[in-house]
Amino acid sequence: MKSWISRPVPQLPGSMPALRLFDTTKGRVVTLGATGEQSMYVCGITPYDATHMGHAASYVAFDMLNRAWRDGRQQVSYVQNVTDVDDPLLERATATGVDWRDLAASQIDLFQTDMEALNVLAPDHYVGAVEAVPMIVPAIEQLVERGLAYRVAGSDGEPDGDVYYDVEAAGKHSAEATDAWTLGAISGLSDAEMLELFAERGGDPGRAGKRQALDPLLWRVARAGEPSWPGGELGRAARLAHRMHRHCPAVPAAPFTVQGGGSDLIFPHHEMGAGHAYSLSGVPLAQHFAHAGMVGLDGEKMSKSKGNLVLVSKLRAAGEEPAAIRLAILAHHYRSDWSWTEAGFAEAKERLRTWRAAIAVAPGGSAAGLVSRMRAELSNDLNAPGAIAAVDEWARTALADGGTAAPDESAAALVSDAVNALLGVEL
Repeated sequence: MKSWISRPVPQLPGSMPALRLFDTTKGRVVTLGATGEQSMYVCGITPYDATHMGHAASYVAFDMLNRAWRDGRQQVSYVQNVTDVDDPLLERATATGVDWRDLAASQIDLFQTDMEALNVLAPDHYVGAVEAVPMIVPAIEQLVERGLAYRVAGSDGEPDGDVYYDVEAAGKHSAEATDAWTLGAISGLSDAEMLELFAERGGDPGRAGKRQALDPLLWRVARAGEPSWPGGELGRAARLAHRMHRHCPAVPAAPFTVQGGGSDLIFPHHEMGAGHAYSLSGVPLAQHFAHAGMVGLDGEKMSKSKGNLVLVSKLRAAGEEPAAIRLAILAHHYRSDWSWTEAGFAEAKERLRTWRAAIAVAPGGSAAGLVSRMRAELSNDLNAPGAIAAVDEWARTALADGGTAAPDESAAALVSDAVNALLGVEL
């Protein structure tokens, strides 16, 4: 699947210090190795509605990691999926009378337009669920052959043949290996906590015939009126078990340096995906797992069901500048839960105006120190608010000194390039 087009990233003198990032699995900040080659997999959208601020905040967060690595002279391979068939997509298509493929295509296009506007660097590999089916089928067949997945008989009018991952068998299979996956290894949750979230987030703990309530669906045989694909030994009328994003472990470039996404994906999505990948390859899906916080609106959780979404496309259509939207997001640490407010957005717009005014009167000798401060903040768990504070201080000084000496064009250019390259904000 085609991705969007990235804008050029300025090259800065010097380079980023060693990056430190909070690893969800370890529960602490760790130092990422600087091997010269890094890889990142960030879970993508289900394209049945427009990009809301929660989506935007997550992708901007991991764009910061991408930029920090690149500033540290690392080669980055970035993979993102798109779940272009899923229950919400099919339900929305039915409700609106639109073909599900057309709905997915239109929302993918809108998402990519939003990402390009927000100056998010494009993935090197942009993988759709539908196009991943040829990779998924043999992977699930292998799990069945190894006794790590099993078929469930139909009941209550449901057809035979749905395939489930056996979490207990998978845990025993990997128990003696170093860095092996066992249930809870990624999330650190208790069985009771996992069971509650599993039911809330698309799992089916009460399905008859399952060996364990937490076993996730891998392959769901087609029901009447649903899209379907050939499934080899899994059944020619089978379709993708879309609810759990089973294509994630089949994407290219694994194992990854970092797998990222919103904190709502820690369980069951990342937990189960890591298990599948380990069962298939014998190595962890990623060395580190990192997660962005949730975004609300004026103190309430932002969700499609509540209808209180702040959409990037609507802000853009209203004439708001994407750089200001991005700056409003970056004012919050990527791991924090926060709320979008009009006051916060107004502050971001004023900050952008101030920075641009300061660039026009940039004094000489001030830029190199600012770049070092920004790098120090961003290398410390992507502390964008700290980097913003450094630019704020530089801007206040520049404006206070404005008119006392001729502006330094080289200093202005370096600051502008640094804010673009490191924060993704174009001045």
